[in-house]
Amino acid sequence: MTSDLSYFDLVIAGVGGQGAVKVSDIIGKAAVSDEMSVRAAETHGMAQRGGSVVNYVRLGCELGSLIPCGSAHGMLALEPVEAMRYIHDVSKDGIVVMNISPIYPVTVTSGQCTYPDPKEIAARIEKDYRVVAFDAVALARQAGNIKTLNVVMLGAISSYLPIAEETLVECIKNLVPPKTIDTNLKAFRLGRETTRQ
Repeated sequence: MTSDLSYFDLVIAGVGGQGAVKVSDIIGKAAVSDEMSVRAAETHGMAQRGGSVVNYVRLGCELGSLIPCGSAHGMLALEPVEAMRYIHDVSKDGIVVMNISPIYPVTVTSGQCTYPDPKEIAARIEKDYRVVAFDAVALARQAGNIKTLNVVMLGAISSYLPIAEETLVECIKNLVPPKTIDTNLKAFRLGRETTRQ
């Protein structure tokens, strides 16, 4: 059961370098612009080496920044295995927006381990959660820069957030480098279309 102590509790899971912290900042600042209280927490595990990163963002919450286990309204999963790692934080009636393009850890690239099939990960999660799974890397490339992966994902989850689309767009304009604004806005639109059909 989702928490009724906030408007929306969101778990953002990914690995270092994917822009999980930046997307958390955009959502938090947009919520404040919409006059909503925000609590947020970040956990980095060797993030600079491609390690696990998880952010908790609580919108309209006056309590602590950590989301009680199994009660988040949604998850933004930038990487498939990271979705599995933190899925226990999401309520059974929550929404999971998931990128199915993996980032292989050193243990996989060195041949010590195998990486599970991302489509099987999505299918497994779909047994218990509402899931929107798609190749966000392909959409980021279509937008013009693979580094916009996080903004593609933001566009996809934006349909579920209690924040006005226009507010999110303004925050993107204010928080990304000026020369990348057009590319990031295209990435946002492409992501949003995945959940508006």
